Amino acid sequence: MEYQIPLFQLNFGEEEIQAVTETIRSKWISTGPKCEELEQLFVEMMQVKHAVSVSNCTDALHLACLTCGLQPGDEVLCPSLTFAASVNCVRYVGATPVFCDIVGPGHINIDPEDIKRKITAKTKAIVVVHMAGFPAMMDEIMTIAREYHLKVIEDACHGPLSEYKGKKLGTIGDVATFSFFSNKNISTGEGGMLITNSDEVAEKARLLRSHGMTTMSYQRAKGHATAYDIVELGYNFRMDDIRASIGCVQMRKLQEDLEKRIRVRNKYVNELAEVKGVVVPFADNKEFVSNYIMPIVLVDSTKEKRDRVRDAIHQAGIQTSNHYPAIHKFSIYKDYGALLPQTEYVADNEITLPMYAALTDEQIEFIVRIVDRAIQG
Repeated sequence: MEYQIPLFQLNFGEEEIQAVTETIRSKWISTGPKCEELEQLFVEMMQVKHAVSVSNCTDALHLACLTCGLQPGDEVLCPSLTFAASVNCVRYVGATPVFCDIVGPGHINIDPEDIKRKITAKTKAIVVVHMAGFPAMMDEIMTIAREYHLKVIEDACHGPLSEYKGKKLGTIGDVATFSFFSNKNISTGEGGMLITNSDEVAEKARLLRSHGMTTMSYQRAKGHATAYDIVELGYNFRMDDIRASIGCVQMRKLQEDLEKRIRVRNKYVNELAEVKGVVVPFADNKEFVSNYIMPIVLVDSTKEKRDRVRDAIHQAGIQTSNHYPAIHKFSIYKDYGALLPQTEYVADNEITLPMYAALTDEQIEFIVRIVDRAIQG
């Protein structure tokens, strides 16, 4: 179906085309100077010590679990209202995910109170996902982590440059990850980044992302090394310079794009305030955030009603999505026996509306009018 108003709009132009062309003409297209440039941009813009470029955010999450020392027998507290990679990464290292509920429809991030209830002697870490780019309750979460000596992995793929009390999301826990998938704020098609303030974590992540090799091809090609050893069982999680060159352009566009999204978000919130039967998550947020997506949650609703509302919106030419189906309801995780009433309600009654910087006031008014009509009808 051709949508009059799509869910997202790729923020690409001639600059990205030129960057790719220049990289190809440079005759170095694998991990090299453009990956290093992108990493340095992250270090500067995120105000963090280390950034490690990788092939995608799933691999970054896998590395985060490895560098935090997670292993079989360990338990990791994590949300269910997120993309599956946030939990699958725990399984990759043989650890056990323990699902925690969200606060509720108004705050769809992991609930610190449920985190505390589910800590056991086996608990070793917490995976925090900053949904839609809005910060989780990091003061409470970090207090719990310090009390119980837990590692904190921030899945910040929704929140590049988002802030929490003056700190960038991803710089508060032990290690954090970002995604460059096609619909993210920073897009390279595929790609990701791991950031940390720990020298030890960064060194291990760089080693493991490239087969456990002590030097990489670019270093040897430039004469900085002539040989290598393999000192750990590593992986091929490397990013390439073609995608990194796009990422560098995207990073330099990011601040301006996010500032435009604030206008879009504010217009949405004002218009939706007049619609009965809707909660806007994080409506009272005052922090600077990425506004990656625009979620709403229907009140006193059911999954069947939500789906009817979505169908009506689609018929008007407006694309929507659902962020996300609850992970603990997927076949692979059903046997974990999680009971998460807030997560299940939101997963069944959330609708993601179009969000991108170029949305006009008229388009937002049209979207909200259709949403209102679909709900009340």
